[in-house]
Order: sequence, then C-alpha cells, then structure tokens
Amino acid sequence: MVIGREFSVLSDKGDEYVNKIVRYINERATEIGDASENVTTSDIAILVALNIAEELFRVKEEKEDLHSRFENGVEELISYIDKKSKSIPCDVRDDF
Repeated sequence: MVIGREFSVLSDKGDEYVNKIVRYINERATEIGDASENVTTSDIAILVALNIAEELFRVKEEKEDLHSRFENGVEELISYIDKKSKSIPCDVRDDF
C-alpha cells in the first residue's frame, strides 16, 4: 500500500526490493503530511515526487563530481608515472 492506496507492482528485483521502496515512499509521505496542514493525498504524492526527484538530481551531481575527481586523479597519476619513468632509466629484459 502506497500512501494509503493499493497498487500491484511487478519487479525483476523481487518483493523485498519493492517493499523497501514502498516503505521509503510512505516514510517520506508521512514526514511531509506531518509537517503540512490541510494537504490532500494528491498534494502529498506530488511533494514526495518532487523531494525524491531533488534527491535523485543531487545524487547524480555527486556521482558526476566523484567521477570527474576520479578521472582527474587517474590523469595526474598517469602523468606522475610518465615523469618518473622518464627520469629513472629502466632497462627491462628477460633477466629473471
């Protein structure tokens, strides 16, 4: 039951996954409903959707930032290795 309404939801992830999402939505709806006066169920649903969309956008931005920082770190590491390999002569042969 989502915000007091019964829905049939199919997912490849299984029932526990769906239940976890439903619990999350219901918790958010309860928070919004408790903090607001004179709101309809539709209003709560829209506010939940807006809040979750904001969370999604924030997480996407954080992911992009982390990816960018990772890429920069990798580039810096490659540059460092290239500089070190040029300054330290290395003669690798099959002497093992």
